[in-house]
Amino acid sequence: MKKDTPATSTIEYHTNAKVTCACGNTFTVGSTKAELNIEICSLCHPFYTGKQKLVDTARRIEKFQERAAKMEQTAAERKGRKSKRVRATSRKKEAKKVKVEKNSGEK
Repeated sequence: MKKDTPATSTIEYHTNAKVTCACGNTFTVGSTKAELNIEICSLCHPFYTGKQKLVDTARRIEKFQERAAKMEQTAAERKGRKSKRVRATSRKKEAKKVKVEKNSGEK
């Protein structure tokens, strides 16, 4: 065993620790802390309630919607014009077809 490690008996365990949720629900559990504050509990969690509740702290949903709107806008501006990459790919395919036709005609 390692020397100078704290003994487990120095940690205080609370058998009736009070847990308070953001929705207002309170209950008790066993913990090393006397009080716990949580954001989501079983009464307000979408999995247990069946209700859709978005918890978006990093604006991920708004960022995704902005990118999707921007992509739709650029697609509408193009209106059938092909991008450079697609045009280059189609040119390569046509060049291969021509080479294959030339090679097959020489035999």
